[in-house]
Amino acid sequence: MKEKTGFIGLGNMGHPMAKNLEKAGITLSVYNRSPEKAEDFKEKSVVCDTVEDVVKNSDIIFTMLTNDAAVKDVYQKILSLDISEKLFIDMSTISPEMTGEISSAVKIKEAGFIDAPVAGSTKPAAEGTLLIMAGGEEKDLKRAEPYLQKLGKTIKHLGENGKGIAAKLSVNYFLSAIYQGLAETVLFSDKLGIDRKDMLEIINESASGSGATKVKTPLLTEENYDPAFALDLMLKDILLAKNAGADFPLSETLIRTYQSAHDEGFGKDDVIGIINYLKK
Repeated sequence: MKEKTGFIGLGNMGHPMAKNLEKAGITLSVYNRSPEKAEDFKEKSVVCDTVEDVVKNSDIIFTMLTNDAAVKDVYQKILSLDISEKLFIDMSTISPEMTGEISSAVKIKEAGFIDAPVAGSTKPAAEGTLLIMAGGEEKDLKRAEPYLQKLGKTIKHLGENGKGIAAKLSVNYFLSAIYQGLAETVLFSDKLGIDRKDMLEIINESASGSGATKVKTPLLTEENYDPAFALDLMLKDILLAKNAGADFPLSETLIRTYQSAHDEGFGKDDVIGIINYLKK
């Protein structure tokens, strides 16, 4: 892993992911729009003032940004440069249209591009145990793999550019249904006088349990909804899924619920904080 590496976007997920690359001894240049989020990289890495500086200093560049608008803004800056032979790995959750637009533009400039969104929240990001869903050319994935292995326990190559983001939207569509269903079930059992801890133990030890229900159990029992993955981000992903073709009866219900929760001021809570909206 001798190539110089850059990381653009040090939000709740990007920060621990970049830290894992740094801990692995990788030469790292970082940039974040809010400079304070890069402060703790100053000792071992290069903190850059601009996106352009990261790209000029790096051979492989990770981007981990919030939405289509942020990704478009960053890649407009990137595409103004000579980027031939560089490799870009976008781990953002954005629309398939934006992924296609950017991957095509990057390739025209003779650089590589992988869409590699992740399944997992802040804890697996910090532990380096994310599941990475990758779309792109085999040669680019092979080049990226030593770095991706520092971020995730599983790297799934799904085919051409766009397949990674397609899989991510599918996963999050499913998770949005699980979390709303879990919240409704807990509220229902509360009404019937079942201790919440007992109910969640039953769910987790039965066929209805999953990694998703288990990871949200402490938040529900402690009624602490500090965000590991914010409700607003899930709303964004459900809307992306709907626009990409998830036009099903359930999608309408999910959008209505999550949008209403956002409108009522619960958007910054963890996604399982949907329970507070449903309780209200």
